[in-house]
Amino acid sequence: MPAAAVHSQEPSESFAIEELNTHDAAILNRLLEELRGDLSTNESARVRVFEAVSPSVAFISTSLVHPSGQHSFPAGAGSGFVWDAEGHIVTNYHVIAGRPSGRRGNAFPRKVMLKLPAHESSVEATVVGHEADKDVAVLKIDPAALPAPLKPVTLALSSSLKVGQSVLAIGAPFGLDWSLSSGIVSALGRDIEGVGGRPIKDCIQTDAAINPGNSGGPLLDSRGNLIGMNTMIYAPAGLGGNVGVGFAVPSDTLHRVVTQLITHGSAYRPSLGVSILPDQVRLAFSRQLQRPLEGALIAEVVPGGPAEALELAPCGPGPRGAITLGDMITGVDGVRVRSNEDLLCAIEEAEAGVPLSLTLMRGCDPERVEEVAITPVRKQALVATLDQMDAADHQRAPPTPSPKGLWWGRAE
Repeated sequence: MPAAAVHSQEPSESFAIEELNTHDAAILNRLLEELRGDLSTNESARVRVFEAVSPSVAFISTSLVHPSGQHSFPAGAGSGFVWDAEGHIVTNYHVIAGRPSGRRGNAFPRKVMLKLPAHESSVEATVVGHEADKDVAVLKIDPAALPAPLKPVTLALSSSLKVGQSVLAIGAPFGLDWSLSSGIVSALGRDIEGVGGRPIKDCIQTDAAINPGNSGGPLLDSRGNLIGMNTMIYAPAGLGGNVGVGFAVPSDTLHRVVTQLITHGSAYRPSLGVSILPDQVRLAFSRQLQRPLEGALIAEVVPGGPAEALELAPCGPGPRGAITLGDMITGVDGVRVRSNEDLLCAIEEAEAGVPLSLTLMRGCDPERVEEVAITPVRKQALVATLDQMDAADHQRAPPTPSPKGLWWGRAE
């Protein structure tokens, strides 16, 4: 029997084209060329973005220096980026606040060094301010001392991002400076826990490779515009390496926080001039009273602050050793407050000097709910009074019967 003809199940590209008429073959060839061109264009675009933005990315190292000046101990490393031509550099707070490996405490002076790719040597940076709750720090270098002008990044609106958009990350993973990785926006609106112990809201989730050392580096869109700052990775079992789940502080948050830090320093946050009872204590009171207490319960009022002017009442000692409950904040500008975190988030988004509407439950009495207008002030305006109150607390004996609260914007 004659041998059967053998045909490939996957005809080659040229075979398929030869079977078409001349017109169809020309169309298919053109489509294939365009497809190859798209791939080349995408690669070229990434190269252009890296070449344009990498001069704006800094490698940052932090050390603790012995008072003698003869010894220093590495305390952290990461990335950062140029914010403006005046020499402000933005990075993660945890990059400059880490402790040296195997050592306890931060008693020694801290030294932050910064290196840009266009400059041969590192320069020392000063810390302008930080916001631990957002894991943001602003550094400052002298542009006049540099051999070339600084090139700031260009900001994009993170609020306009869509899941599936391409992203690029530049940083120094494991100390390998100016490394590029790519991925997509995997999700939006993630809340992650910051180094200050509070959630950073509306973070960007990406599958771009982010590893230790990428912290503080820029997350870019496909045009090379800043959409976020790489901050954290999901590391199951504490492995500490990339598993395709990374998070970035969104550029809209960065713009607000960095602008305030540059203008006002670390004490920029607005304050109502109150101290709030921990949620656990409020819930314990709720169980004792056998009724719900949802809100932020005022523990103390700062003399001379906005809350005192409105006669907001704190918790205090009652008859026979009991505790008299103070006013509870249950809403801000019409948004319900169920816990301390709700109130913190509402106030930190506010601007000092701009009035807010507070919903109050006077004395935690559901029959005495009212709306009041309050104008927050900057925390720095209350720092001296807060320090005096802290000093009085340490000297007071016996301790105050009302549980110690949490001061707004205070790192305690």
